[in-house]
Amino acid sequence: MFLKVTRGNGMKAEIMDFQAQVCKTFSNAERLKALNLLKAGEMTVSDITNALGTTKSSTSQHLMVMRMRGILKTRRDGTNVYYRIANEKLISACSLMQEALAQVMDSQPRG
Repeated sequence: MFLKVTRGNGMKAEIMDFQAQVCKTFSNAERLKALNLLKAGEMTVSDITNALGTTKSSTSQHLMVMRMRGILKTRRDGTNVYYRIANEKLISACSLMQEALAQVMDSQPRG
């Protein structure tokens, strides 16, 4: 379902602006890989860094961007910060987009 944007309806335009910001956040493959890992449950920065094979600095920056956009939430336990997905609907939307893109890729000629 698409939101109907009408003149004077700032809320729906605001949601579309926010959608564009979130889609920009999803435009980075490392962030998508981290999200994919977090589907299984919360993880620390170190857990995610080890699974992705990236640097802790790079992973932390990507996680911070997603947290600032409201995609991820955190929980502190001693010195560890655990990341988790804030809203499962975002993951469903991301998975649906991946399925659609796979179909598009399959229908395109190779080479």
